[in-house]
Order: sequence, then structure tokens, then C-alpha cells
Amino acid sequence: MRTFLIISLFFKLLNSQINTNNYSFLFPKSNLEIKYHDEWGSGNYKYEINNFKKNPLKLNQIVFLGNSITAEGGDWGERLNYSNIRNRGISGDVSDGVMARINEIIYFKSKAVFLLIGINDLWNFSPDTPSSEYIGENIIKIAEKIKIGSPKTKVYIQTILPTSRKIYKIRIEKINNMIKSKSSKYDYAVIDLHSYFVNQSGLIKEELTTDGIHLNSNGYKLWADIVKPFVANHQKYF
Repeated sequence: MRTFLIISLFFKLLNSQINTNNYSFLFPKSNLEIKYHDEWGSGNYKYEINNFKKNPLKLNQIVFLGNSITAEGGDWGERLNYSNIRNRGISGDVSDGVMARINEIIYFKSKAVFLLIGINDLWNFSPDTPSSEYIGENIIKIAEKIKIGSPKTKVYIQTILPTSRKIYKIRIEKINNMIKSKSSKYDYAVIDLHSYFVNQSGLIKEELTTDGIHLNSNGYKLWADIVKPFVANHQKYF
């Protein structure tokens, strides 16, 4: 009997390992280099992808997708009082990085995706590299690729938040205008976070940020309040 139990346990562990490994094809390979990652961002991306492999999404979940601003929101399910939400933010990530990891979202047929990405594209190199057009088109391509692979997934693109640095003001506005202007063509909805976080000077409101780019508790409360009605729609109808 003991021998049987040991053999049974062995095969359970083996099957568990096989099931985990079966999802590896959904994630970027460990040697993938994302063009506009900085050095720290590249290392953190690989670290977090490895964590995601160990705990992949499940069918029909809502996903918050983005960079550190999303990641530092922590448990979005707790914030929004809905347990079926997963956080797929990676600190330091850029639009190309998100593009490379959306197969997981497509495969598991996410109910909805709340995407916020683009500020690190602007921040990591020079103010003009990559171009606003490149970033805006990438963000829209992410939405398009998700919809092609999983047509029933509702994609929300959240506009890039303002920062405390004037040098990025015009470029953020340009990208956000691209996002807004093409929503009907590419079948995604826009949540204009920027308009709630911006002050009269076109910069982020000081009471909402820790360092001019990341959010404090007030910022996250405001964000949660903005998206709650959209999440509630999926609780009710899906």
C-alpha cells in the first residue's frame, strides 16, 4: 500500500509539473530582448514573466495590464471588490514588452483587459525616442491583437497619465489623442484617466502622486473609483 501511495504521489507531482510547463509557450522566451527596456526593466521583466509562468491566468478573468503604475496597485480584486481580477503589471515595462506577452491573455479568453502603458517608452531613453506615433500605434496594436485572438474580450485602453515633467506633456497628449481617435476603428473602449489626474498646467496633480509619476493612495483610490463602473458591467453581464 505504501509503495502504491508513493507511486501515486509521484505521478501527481509529475502531472502537475507537466501542466505547468504546458503553458510556457504562452510567455516570452527568457532570451528575448525588448528594444526600449532599460537595463533594470529588462531584468525585472524576465523575473516577473517567470513568476507569471508559475501562476498563469485562468479562463474568463479580468486583467489589469501595464507597467509599475498598474503593478503597484497590488490586488485590484480587493480594490474593486471583485475576486476575478488579475494584476499583470510589470515595473519598467514598455509597449513592446506588453505586446510580447499578450498570448496569455488571448489563450485564457480574458473577460476584459484594462491596459495602461506608454510612460516608460517616453522615459527610458531620449524625449524623442521612440516617437509618439510609434508608441501610440503600439498601444493600438496591442488592443487589435487581443481582439483578433479573443474577439469576446472587452479591451479598455486607459489614457497615459500626466507626469510632473513638462518635457513629456505634449507627447503624452499626442499619444492620448491617437488612442481616442481610433477607438471605433479598432474596437476598444477608452477610459480617459488623464483628464482626472491632470491639473491646469497639464501636469499631474501633486496630491495624487509620490514622485511625479507613480501614484499614492489618493491616486489609486481615484483610479479605482473611475474604473469601478466598467468592472461592474462585467460582473453583471458576463
